[in-house]
Amino acid sequence: MKQEVRFIFPGPLVISLVKSGCRRQGVAIAALLLALSFCLSSCSRGKADPQAEAPPPAQVEHVQDVNVIQVDHPEQFPVVAALEHDAAPQLSVTGAVTPDVSRTVPAISLATGRVVEIRARLGDTVKKGQVLLRVQSSDVSSAFSDYRKAVADELLAHKQLDRAKDLYGHGAIAEADLETAQDAEEDAKVTLDSATEHLHVLGNDPDHPGAVVDIVAPIDGVITDQQITNAGGVQGLSSPNPFTISDLSYVWVLCDVYENNLSDVRLGEEAEIRLNAYPGKVLKGKISNIGAILDPSLRTAKVRIEVRNPGFLRPGMFVTATFYGLHKEVHAAVPATAILHLHDRDWVYVPAGGKEFKRVGVSSGDMLPGNMQEILSGLQPGQKVVTNALELQNAIENE
Repeated sequence: MKQEVRFIFPGPLVISLVKSGCRRQGVAIAALLLALSFCLSSCSRGKADPQAEAPPPAQVEHVQDVNVIQVDHPEQFPVVAALEHDAAPQLSVTGAVTPDVSRTVPAISLATGRVVEIRARLGDTVKKGQVLLRVQSSDVSSAFSDYRKAVADELLAHKQLDRAKDLYGHGAIAEADLETAQDAEEDAKVTLDSATEHLHVLGNDPDHPGAVVDIVAPIDGVITDQQITNAGGVQGLSSPNPFTISDLSYVWVLCDVYENNLSDVRLGEEAEIRLNAYPGKVLKGKISNIGAILDPSLRTAKVRIEVRNPGFLRPGMFVTATFYGLHKEVHAAVPATAILHLHDRDWVYVPAGGKEFKRVGVSSGDMLPGNMQEILSGLQPGQKVVTNALELQNAIENE
C-alpha cells in the first residue's frame, strides 16, 4: 500500500515523498534531511541582517565645564557691573638702555709709549680733567729736545738782532744785514712756538719737563670701556682707545617694533618706559628716530627714545616701552579686587544663572583712580562680575 507524505517549508519549497515500504524509508529520510539543510542555508544567505554585523554605537560622555562652579548661597558674593573706560590704544615693545653716542667720547693718548700708572677703572665716574693714566713716551722726550733747541736758537737770534740794530745805528752794516737778522729772529720765534705747542698737544708742560705724560678725562661721565692695563703699550691715535667715557645724564632706549605696528609710532611723541629692575618706576621719553631699514629676518625697525636719566638707568638694562595711539578705544573697568591672579593669568567671576558662577580669563591693563583696574580684553562694559574674586575662590577651595 502506497502512502504519500508531504513536507511544506517556509517559502516556495514543497517536498513530497511516497512511502512504499520499509526498504525505501531510509532513502526517504536521507533525502528529507538533505532538502532541509539546503533550504536553511538558502534562507540564511538571502535574509542576512546588516545591523547585526555593524559595530556598536559610540558612547558620548558630557564633561562638566571646570570654569563653572555652583554655590549654595550666591547672595554672599555681591556683583557689580563693569564700567566704561576710554583709553588710547597701547603698543608695548621690549628694548634696552644704551649710551647716547653723541655724549660718548674716547680718552686717547697722542703719545706712543708704555703705561706706568692707571688711576681709573671701568665703571668709575670721572670728572673732566681728571688723570686717567700716565704714559712714559719717547715722543715726549724728543719733543722736549726740540723745545730746548728752539729756545736756544731763539735766544741767539734775538742777541744777533740786537747787535745788528746797534751796528746799523752806527752805520757799520747795511740795512740788508739788519733785515736778515730780523728775519732770523722771526724764524726762531716760529720754531719755538711750534715746539711749545707740540708739547702741549702731547699733554706735557714746557715749564715742567719730563718723559711721562698724563692722559686726562675729556668730559664728565662714566668709563664704559677700558682697553688698557698696567705696563701695556699705547699707540698714539690708534684703536682701541685706552678708555671710553659716556655722559649718562641722557641715555637712549632702543626698541624693536614690527613693521605692522610702525603706524602706531610717530616722531616727537612721548613714550612710557618701565624697567624690569624697578617695576614701580615709570619714565617719560621722546621718540627721536625711527629706523629707515627693517631687519630682514625679524621684520622689525629700530625705534630710538631719548630719556633723561634720573640716576638709576644703566646701559644694558631691559625695559618695556609703551606707545599710545591717537584714537581712543572703549575698555571695561572693574574693582581691582574683582580680578583673580591664578596660574600666571588674570580671571574674573561672572554670574552664570541660578547659583552658578563662571570663571572668565581677561587681560588686565593699568590701574585707575578709585582702586579700579582696566580690562583690555575678555570683558565688556556692563557685564557683571563678582566684586571679590579671591573670597569666592577661597570658598571654592574650602569645600
